[in-house]
Amino acid sequence: MVKGDTFMKRSRDVIISQILDICIKGASKTRIVYQANLNFRTINPYLDLLTKNGLINVKKEQNLIYETTPRGLDLLDNFKQIQNELSST
Repeated sequence: MVKGDTFMKRSRDVIISQILDICIKGASKTRIVYQANLNFRTINPYLDLLTKNGLINVKKEQNLIYETTPRGLDLLDNFKQIQNELSST
């Protein structure tokens, strides 16, 4: 994100909502890293947090697949509602 000549950091909430959105249909860690514009070192704490709080599940297929849970979908809907409210004011 660029605003003028300075870079704006994304908030933790924005990153979490992006990860939840990416994982709706299931995603590998590599896909999450690239689509959320993160790196492999920074993704691990987010995946641990989301897994421990029941917001994503981990499935073992050929690779580990992360999938948003119904609870995660509810949180994602709340994030989107808040973002819509803030952008309309």
